[in-house]
Amino acid sequence: MNTLAAGIAIGVGVLGPALAIGLIGSKAVESIARQPEATSKIQLNMILTAAFAEGLGIFSFVISILILNK
Repeated sequence: MNTLAAGIAIGVGVLGPALAIGLIGSKAVESIARQPEATSKIQLNMILTAAFAEGLGIFSFVISILILNK
């Protein structure tokens, strides 16, 4: 039962950050296409935001490990 709960936790927990990173990338490319002179600022913000979204995925992975060790 704990294995199923951990699998569901990691599956659902990674779905949100995966969608978020996809949206971040697509909107960043759109923004760079519209304003090429702002590329460095857009890339910096994109990388920071993707890192924060990835942190949520790592958090769900840690939670699933805690569920398994319970």
